[in-house]
Amino acid sequence: MAQLTVKDLALGYEGHVIRQNVNFSIDQGDYLCIVGENGSGKSTLMKTILGLQKPLGGSITFGDGLRNNEVGYLPQQTQVQRDFPATVWEIVLSGCQARVGNRPFYGPAEKELARKNMERMRVTQFAKRCYRELSGGQQQRVLLARALCATQKLLLLDEPVAGLDPKVTAEMYSLIEQLNHEGVTIIMISHDIGAAVHYANKILHVGATMFFGPTEEYRHSAIGSRFLAEEGDEGHA
Repeated sequence: MAQLTVKDLALGYEGHVIRQNVNFSIDQGDYLCIVGENGSGKSTLMKTILGLQKPLGGSITFGDGLRNNEVGYLPQQTQVQRDFPATVWEIVLSGCQARVGNRPFYGPAEKELARKNMERMRVTQFAKRCYRELSGGQQQRVLLARALCATQKLLLLDEPVAGLDPKVTAEMYSLIEQLNHEGVTIIMISHDIGAAVHYANKILHVGATMFFGPTEEYRHSAIGSRFLAEEGDEGHA
């Protein structure tokens, strides 16, 4: 059974449709990259999957034992969020909030999970540091550790390497790839088409022309060929 199925989805705000007839499904262990033009509705799609926005039509179905509160999310950061005055430990532990339920405090199980995920993302040494003192790459690893506290099954990442230098970008992609190899399903919005077709096994192209399918099919499709060629041109400009 598919872990997530999106059928005939219409996206938008306050009744204004910006994208419709969005269809795709993913299985456990997939690595899906969502690509397309700026303003095409990629972030809106991700927020709709998360339940942060209501769909204007169609359906989103979770399967394979996944509940909608078991999805980890790494959003794009605002400057205010980058300056958040909390310790790294407090931020990572807050990813366990859905597990706490009605209890007024975090228990030993949540604290152990937070410690484990800090080790996985190599941020244990920053536990007592203020989050806003960290570099952009360190902050993203902290946020990944936080997202992993919410799920062991599905991670949604909204341009997780935006604003990072090439070395840190490569490290972040490597961490995400390792999580996928460990069985975590990845859905990632990316403006980097080259990286998308390198890491993902499925591509969803959102725009006036829609595409969903295996990465190799995307490479040879009309829309995929055009976007890859445009990125190559920009890279040589």
